[in-house]
Amino acid sequence: MTTNDILRRTRYAFDYKDPDMIKLFASGGMEVTREQVKAWLLRDEYQGFKEATHEELATFLNGLIIEKRGKREGPQPIAEKILTNNVVLRKFKIAMNWRDEDILETLMLGDMRFGKHELSALFRKPTHSHYRLCKDQLIRKLLIGLHIRYRPKEQKIDE
Repeated sequence: MTTNDILRRTRYAFDYKDPDMIKLFASGGMEVTREQVKAWLLRDEYQGFKEATHEELATFLNGLIIEKRGKREGPQPIAEKILTNNVVLRKFKIAMNWRDEDILETLMLGDMRFGKHELSALFRKPTHSHYRLCKDQLIRKLLIGLHIRYRPKEQKIDE
């Protein structure tokens, strides 16, 4: 998945508006304009599209962590220059204060069956013999599950 896909799908899952997105970036330590946010959220076939860097996505996810969990004491996390899907998964886990069962449940909502042992391999250090790379499909299914789990339901008006 591209950085822009993750930004778009996260925005949709939590029903964030432009000011919310700008606030999340600011919480993560980066000042952005509405035009930048709009350019990142456009699909790549549209004029004005701009690809978000790994550092920009990491800043956004750090802001999401701060918004969901609060600021931690001491120095704030520095945005990574290079993000892997494993790091993205870890940041979602921290932001949502999830345990393994919560991640597995969210993946099931996204129609993906995954085992606890498989999941623990994604959080190991890359030098560990049982480390496993997180694939795009898992992040995609996690974001679909996020949408199902957290997106506010549309209110029906009874007539």
